[in-house]
Amino acid sequence: MAAAPVWSVDPRTGKQREQVAVEATAQEVDAAVRAAHDARGALTDRTVRAAFLRTAADELEAARDQLVEVADAETALGPVRLTGELARTCYQLRAFAGIVEEGAFLDVVINHPDDTATPPVPDLRRYKIPLGVVAVYSASNFPFAFSVAGGDTASALAAGCPVVVKAHPDHPGLSELVAKVLRRAAARHDVPEGVLGLVHGFEAGIELIEHPLVSAAGFTGSVRGGRALFDAAAARPVPIPFHGELGSLNPVVVTEAAAAERGEAIGAGLAGSMTLGVGQFCVKPGLVLAPAGAAGDALVKSLTDAVSDTDAGVLLDHRMRDNFVAGVAERAQLPDVESPVTPGAGGEHTVSAGFLTVPASRLAQEGEHDLLLEECFGPVTVVARYEDDAEVRGVLSRLPGNLTATVQLSAEEAAGEGRGAELVQELTPLAGRVLVNGWPTGVAVAPAQHHGGPYPATTSTSTSVGGTAIERWLRPVVYQGTPEALLPAELKDDNPLGLPRRFNGRLER
Repeated sequence: MAAAPVWSVDPRTGKQREQVAVEATAQEVDAAVRAAHDARGALTDRTVRAAFLRTAADELEAARDQLVEVADAETALGPVRLTGELARTCYQLRAFAGIVEEGAFLDVVINHPDDTATPPVPDLRRYKIPLGVVAVYSASNFPFAFSVAGGDTASALAAGCPVVVKAHPDHPGLSELVAKVLRRAAARHDVPEGVLGLVHGFEAGIELIEHPLVSAAGFTGSVRGGRALFDAAAARPVPIPFHGELGSLNPVVVTEAAAAERGEAIGAGLAGSMTLGVGQFCVKPGLVLAPAGAAGDALVKSLTDAVSDTDAGVLLDHRMRDNFVAGVAERAQLPDVESPVTPGAGGEHTVSAGFLTVPASRLAQEGEHDLLLEECFGPVTVVARYEDDAEVRGVLSRLPGNLTATVQLSAEEAAGEGRGAELVQELTPLAGRVLVNGWPTGVAVAPAQHHGGPYPATTSTSTSVGGTAIERWLRPVVYQGTPEALLPAELKDDNPLGLPRRFNGRLER
């Protein structure tokens, strides 16, 4: 594998800014993975792990101005958005530090022998241990929160797993800077810098997923790229867990009563959600089922007015821009598809937001309009106008898995009248997060959060956001009939670490 230069590129102009690294060779990937593997012992102590995560957050905040400047130059996401995203990333690191200290994620369960049970129960002690080195594939659209120091890395380190990150080519300079910050934080706690490896290049990403010392992987990106890595992870001599976030349409259903009650507000809210971040959010609403008739017309008019007033924006790179322009043009040419506000090229380096409308009956049956049921990355959505509930059910029955699904209800429906509860139940099998009278853009970092969903939203049943994201990098192990002197501290009867646990059927906090 030849080592090619890695350039920082300005998406506003498409020009190379500076060389920041070179693509990693197979030997360099191997060295990074082996260094991470050798660093495992330094993460054994939960106190050290928690302190490391908090110091990483402190160091990132201290370097904020430089990090945001470099991030904006490489992504054009803007200082305000990036500053907020960096704050989210630091909060996430500290949240996982708290989870590590609490220790509930270890799921400690102890059963003493019970000869009266049928069959008899021996002495059993169960908890969870880290899998090993985790490969993390950075996302393009969140250069902080889903990249080098993002949720996959934070949750893996919290689990006690060293990480090797495959940097995203859209922000290589930022990736290098963030990696240096994390290694500096590690050094402050005598953790080897190999605990956080970083490699660049397409071939390096393949070498990484195939390395025998890599025990799990996390990915955020396209269906095509994620599925290729998922298949590679499964095809290894020893298959490994692969948590991939691949793509999502994030459907929205607007009832006729809701459209009649507040169609203008729904249209304005939809415009804000679908154009947020130039439509580059993984939870952007990409398909909206809205009623035909006057109530739906008011929604569409409000959406038209709001989207028409949206300025053209810069996508993360020119490849994405080209795909967006081509994708919306292909969709707009389908029979019965109209463009109240035409999406597409806004200039040489920008794109204009827009939306398409189509009769829902076109989507309720297989055909050329299936293209409208695929995610189109950028500021566009499809409004499918339905005549009756049967068309809504017909379209929903054809949708793939999603990260989110949303229903907009009237006040009476939200109170339990009409089809409100029925629609919520119809949407539940389609997504990992179901919203009522809200918009899916915005994924709160909270213990109850779930950011995942049925395939192709994700390739596992886990989440990449929230405290339970740590579970992806752990596996349970049980000790049977093991003398107290040989048990790990987490499983001793006197609970020297003060862990929450289930002890002989009783929950101890």
